[in-house]
Amino acid sequence: MNADCLLDTNILVYAVDGSLANKRKQEASMKLIEECNFGLSAQVMQEFYVTVTRKLKTPLSPDSAMAYLDRFTAFPVIPTDYGLVIEGIRNSLRFQVSYWDGTILAATRRLGAGIVYSEDLNPGQRYGSVQVMNPFLTD
Repeated sequence: MNADCLLDTNILVYAVDGSLANKRKQEASMKLIEECNFGLSAQVMQEFYVTVTRKLKTPLSPDSAMAYLDRFTAFPVIPTDYGLVIEGIRNSLRFQVSYWDGTILAATRRLGAGIVYSEDLNPGQRYGSVQVMNPFLTD
């Protein structure tokens, strides 16, 4: 299972969020989805479902959210297993990030990717072999 990058939950959420307030982020997210050789993690898919069905101003129906998840399975998906949980904990302790962010870093590494696109971690920072890029920052 290889990809160039992992897309964090917020990238996928902005891609389907139809609100005008997030139009610029939606466009940046869609560009990544269309142009990047990306992978995902089971954690990202779980968070996506909860966020788009419960937290958007105009939530998606469960069926619509599941239809997106079905499409995402066309890309490599890192499952959550014991090894990933342990690596996430170790990353959390080593890099002083949340467990959830540590697990995203672990999934990115397991995917063989060097980049995670996210707005939740420090942009440009390296966490071991993984670099964080925030696609929403402008020069």
